[in-house]
Amino acid sequence: MKLKTILAATLAAATLAVGTASAEQVKIGIAAEPYPPFASTESSGNWVGWEIDIINAVCAAAELDCAITPVAWDGIIPSLTGQQIDAIMASMSITEERLKTIDFSDPYYNTPAVIVADKSMDIDATPDSLAGKIVGIQASTIHQAYAQEHFKGSELRVYQTQDEANQDLFAGRIDATQADSIAMADFVASDTGSCCEIKGAVADDPAILGRGVGAGVRKGDSALLEALNKGIATILADGTHEKITAKYFTTSIY
Repeated sequence: MKLKTILAATLAAATLAVGTASAEQVKIGIAAEPYPPFASTESSGNWVGWEIDIINAVCAAAELDCAITPVAWDGIIPSLTGQQIDAIMASMSITEERLKTIDFSDPYYNTPAVIVADKSMDIDATPDSLAGKIVGIQASTIHQAYAQEHFKGSELRVYQTQDEANQDLFAGRIDATQADSIAMADFVASDTGSCCEIKGAVADDPAILGRGVGAGVRKGDSALLEALNKGIATILADGTHEKITAKYFTTSIY
């Protein structure tokens, strides 16, 4: 009887925690800058994309009342810690450095980082091949941290958005860019990106590149973290994650 009482109390506490997280509207921070096919705006101003659909599905499964809240990427963690938003779901990789400041949910996708360059360039994704080349990276990303650590023989040019780096790649002002493989696959399939191709995935460095993409929450916000983990687990188990992914990609990104 004693054990049953303890288990019942534990379950009640967990239910209460999720209920508390659900009680108020949860502001989910996304990057204000377009990042197709994960998130971008329609002409109407509505946000659409794979990650937007995933956010909506996770919130529904977790029984959370969520409001998508665009925030400039380079200020998104300060916005979370400063309580302007309640969680981040903006293709943010789970890294040891970020874990010093915020907590993360379980991963909801994981894809490699790649190098993209003009089709005419005979280069690959190695430091030796990129030595002496101008490599564009987005500020405050794992790609900037990775390039600074591994591409010390390259000239690094930092951009506020990946779209700006892509535009300079198209214009020939940089030789290559590093970014997420899915986002860059979308770019090279576009009219602007038809000049370029993916040259390969960079060598893995888990300490910098992390262990997948998760939802970031404030340190100690265990109720919201538990609710988001419940939502992620639910959509992975019931096939919702797979159905959403099939609308945008030809292969799994989990």
